[in-house]
Amino acid sequence: MQIPEGKKIYFSSDNHLGAPTPEDSLPREKKFVAWLDEIKHDAAAIFLLGDLFDFWFEYKTVVPKGFVRTLGKLAEIRDSGIPIYFFVGNHDLWMNDYFEKELNIPVYHKPQEFTFNNKTFLIGHGDGLGPGDKGYKRMKKVFTNPFSKWLFRWLHPDIGVKLAQYMSVKNKLISGDEDAKFLGEDNEWLVQYCKRKLETKAYDYFVFGHRHLPMEISLNDTAKYVNLGDWIGYYTYGEFDGTKMRLKTLEEH
Repeated sequence: MQIPEGKKIYFSSDNHLGAPTPEDSLPREKKFVAWLDEIKHDAAAIFLLGDLFDFWFEYKTVVPKGFVRTLGKLAEIRDSGIPIYFFVGNHDLWMNDYFEKELNIPVYHKPQEFTFNNKTFLIGHGDGLGPGDKGYKRMKKVFTNPFSKWLFRWLHPDIGVKLAQYMSVKNKLISGDEDAKFLGEDNEWLVQYCKRKLETKAYDYFVFGHRHLPMEISLNDTAKYVNLGDWIGYYTYGEFDGTKMRLKTLEEH
């Protein structure tokens, strides 16, 4: 994909809308919607890299209540012709086809490759990749098991959603709060994952979320790992202008 002159590609991750309560997350949601409204004027594409919601589960005919400002703005932007891509995170991994059918936004469950202006990107949420993170990897297998999803679907939404929201906020293994600190480049498992990928193919940028830490780390002379941070404490996002990828904060707009 060639980016038209004057246009940019934007990336954001880890909004966790609804946490710790809908009332507490509302100011953050309004900031995010205002940002979407601003970038739509020069966006060639928008990438949402997971954990947009602190919890999301799609029943056959029901989705969680709320988030109308965000969903409405995404619908408006997508209807205007701007592509939006969504990658599920560990909090919204039970997303199926609601975004695709209602908003015409493709949903990805694994990292995907994209090429923009001859720059190769590997993009994803980042959970469960690389060495370590064994406790979460075991838990993810349970969460994504079809039988587990079938059992959960039999809970009434009022019970299921409330239970999941409680677990999401309280369980450090699920939330990822326990590793929201820099581990050192040699111990950052996503950095190790990216370096292993470079052994088999050349990439220019690896863009992930999940860690809740804004990071830009050079992997070699040409490749860079970028972690987008979050919209809870950092309010950071990625911007690719057709030549360079950089992290920015909301205050820089």
